[in-house]
Amino acid sequence: MGEFLYQAPARHPALGIAFLSLIALEFAWSKFSGRDVYDLTETGTTILVAIGQGAARGLTAIVLVPVYLLAYRNRLLHFELAGAGAWITLFILSEFSYYWFHRMSHLMRWMWATHSVHHSSTRLNFIAATRLGWTNLFSGGWLFLAPLVWLGFEPAAVLGMFAANLAFQFLLHTEAVGRLGPLEWILNTPAHHRVHHAVNRACLDRNFGGVLIVFDRMFGTFAEAPEGEALIYGLGGTAPDHNPFNVALGGWTSLLRDILRSRSPGEAWRTAFGRP
Repeated sequence: MGEFLYQAPARHPALGIAFLSLIALEFAWSKFSGRDVYDLTETGTTILVAIGQGAARGLTAIVLVPVYLLAYRNRLLHFELAGAGAWITLFILSEFSYYWFHRMSHLMRWMWATHSVHHSSTRLNFIAATRLGWTNLFSGGWLFLAPLVWLGFEPAAVLGMFAANLAFQFLLHTEAVGRLGPLEWILNTPAHHRVHHAVNRACLDRNFGGVLIVFDRMFGTFAEAPEGEALIYGLGGTAPDHNPFNVALGGWTSLLRDILRSRSPGEAWRTAFGRP
């Protein structure tokens, strides 16, 4: 899932209430069905990480708003969002940008240092959707939206579309919803997103879409859940950590340690920008 402007619940209380209601329903379902969906210690850690991310988001906005406004003042074109066609175009371009932002967050260690926070939960539930990194300003995910602003879409519209994309993705973080029939061909669904979060070998670096799954099908990153295997979540080969600061910043401390151990500038570059 992308994270750096996950603002929809904060700005729209009704949406926040809806999300809390879904969390309550999912928790009740897990208890009645006997599913091991919630770990209270891990949930507490996630809540603390989410609080820290909210604070970091404010700093991110202070820095990025002037950057996006500068890009818009020097835009190449101008798009009036007055009809359905313009909004559909913005939606598709935003989804395309999100796909590549998300994919690169898995393929580049510099970006993974932030995104790995989201994958550190060993339970996939609605609460886990809020376990987001604090350092998107430094990892550079915001650069993937900047071209849309520079192209000519108003910053508020671009960020609003991205926030709506992320709000939709909240619904994907659950095991309570099965497959959704023909919708599985077009939309990103809980079934597809469970594959994305799983560390089973067949699931690694798959299903990067936000609302749609079509770009994964186009670019060869789509995968179904492996038959006969239980999906395992978390960071492969790493024991769960319940210290929110370790969760939020551990990827950066290990990255900086490995960079400092590098024997040449080239090795340091490959360490920072190669695969995690």
